[in-house]
Amino acid sequence: MMAAPARPYDVLLVEDDPADAMLIKEALLEHGAARNLTQVQDGIAALDHLRDPGLPRPDLIVLDLNMPRMNGRELLAVLKGDEDLRAIPVVVLTTSSAPDDVADAYRRYANAYVTKPVNLDDFTRAVRSIDAFYLDTATKLPRE
Repeated sequence: MMAAPARPYDVLLVEDDPADAMLIKEALLEHGAARNLTQVQDGIAALDHLRDPGLPRPDLIVLDLNMPRMNGRELLAVLKGDEDLRAIPVVVLTTSSAPDDVADAYRRYANAYVTKPVNLDDFTRAVRSIDAFYLDTATKLPRE
């Protein structure tokens, strides 16, 4: 059993599909109060959230690739090109397993790329593995 974290972890979920968002939220929030999860539906809303000085900087961004307005590819390029935002870990969680999408995400400095499994149990397990690594195992940047 892991010790309770010193502070809640903030996760920004950038996902436009309501069903996928619900499944991701349920899997991430299984640890109870240790997670603060905010969901936005596209890259423009994500940037608005990230650039709002009144909101906490997330410890992790979970990013879908295929969204309206500003898609995940475009957002990833903006995030990793922005000195104030580039240190936030970004996990791409998407339906695409196309080699070009995977390579492009890593070229844009995604920290990890996870293909959304079709099976519900596998989907939940994949999200929990992201949570376990980035929020329980990896050392987070200290808050400024």
